[in-house]
Order: sequence, then structure tokens, then C-alpha cells
Amino acid sequence: MGWKLTRRATATALAGAIAVVSALLAPAHADTRHSRHAPLPPRLPRDFRGKGTYIVPDLGITVPFSWEGRNGDSQMVAGGPGYPIWFTNLIYHGKLYTLTYKWPGLTEHPCSQIPGFDLDQLNQALGGARFVGREVLQGKPDRYVNHWRVGVVLPKLPPGNFLRLPLALGDVYVDQNDRGTFWQVLQFGVQNLFDPELDEWLVMRTFEHKPGTVTLPSSCAA
Repeated sequence: MGWKLTRRATATALAGAIAVVSALLAPAHADTRHSRHAPLPPRLPRDFRGKGTYIVPDLGITVPFSWEGRNGDSQMVAGGPGYPIWFTNLIYHGKLYTLTYKWPGLTEHPCSQIPGFDLDQLNQALGGARFVGREVLQGKPDRYVNHWRVGVVLPKLPPGNFLRLPLALGDVYVDQNDRGTFWQVLQFGVQNLFDPELDEWLVMRTFEHKPGTVTLPSSCAA
């Protein structure tokens, strides 16, 4: 690992981030970040299921990935027992959970639990995204997407004599015909402290608006 941090240290950093995110998610943000010609911002649905790949370019690792939602809860699973990376992230009953089973160099595997975060708060954050433009993700098939940039940076002051921390940044690519269909996401920020280059991609191959399966690991339920 490029960062010598334990999962406990990461959970502490994330807890601090979540504690202040609500102050940054006022609906007025969207009014200042979208022109009248921009499409509606991304919005994760309550029920969905999709499969794809999770890519960590600097480590040269690509693993299977699933992302599913049911009744407003959601779960990401990357990799598995036979892969060099294996983790799950959940929004479950108003809490954000992260459990990393495997990561290069990681020796501790506790489940971090951060209360006070749900689908509504996530969509409020997405509602403040900045529209980058209409693009085509080349593949089989090509995906015609709207590219959005989401960011939470503290403090909310201009650069100068203030040290600012990018708590959560990301590029989100949703279908041009359906803002609730997510095809690609770049994650960058506090949530990527285990990655030396701090960037990780999720690329969806399928995305259906049907209820998925969300399972809270027993170690997180304890």
C-alpha cells in the first residue's frame, strides 16, 4: 500500500467526512452548478442491479464487480476470494458500511460503520454535480452518456492561505436517456486511501432497473 493507514484510521477519516457532508449538500447547490441547457443530474434509483468490472490502473488489477439496490439500500462488491482485491461497500438502513476482505498489503479487516448516510443524502450530493458534457463511451455497444463531476471539498473557501481537503470527488457517467442508469464512475478522495494513486474505476456492463440483492455481512451486523 502506498498509504500506511489501517482501516480504523480510514474509518475515522470517513466519519469526519460524513459528519460535515450534510452541511455541503443544500439543494441550492444544484441551482448554481447547472445551466438551463444541462440535463438533469444523476440520481441512483431505489431498485437496480448491474454487473461490470472494477479497475485499479496503478496496481494493474481488474476484478469482477456488481452493484445492486433494493428498497433504497445498495451494495457494491468488487472481486472475491480468488482475486487480489475483494471488498464490499453498502448503504444499509441509514448507515454507510465498508468491509475490505483483501487488498495488497492490507492486514486488518474490520467493518467500518458510519451512521447518518442513506440514498437520499447520496442523491442530494449527486444533485449538486457539475455537468461536463455529452460523451460516448466506446465499447460493445457504445454508451451515449452525460458526464458529471461530483465533489465535496473542505473548507468551502477559495484557495490561498487555506488548506483544502478533497473528501470525495468523482466523475459519473449516466445514460443520456436515463439519469438513473449508471455506466461508469471514477472515484477519487478519502475513500481511496488504500490505492497509491487514489483513483479507481467501476465500469458497468449491464444495468437493470429491477430489485437487486443487498446482504449485510455478519461482521458488520455485530
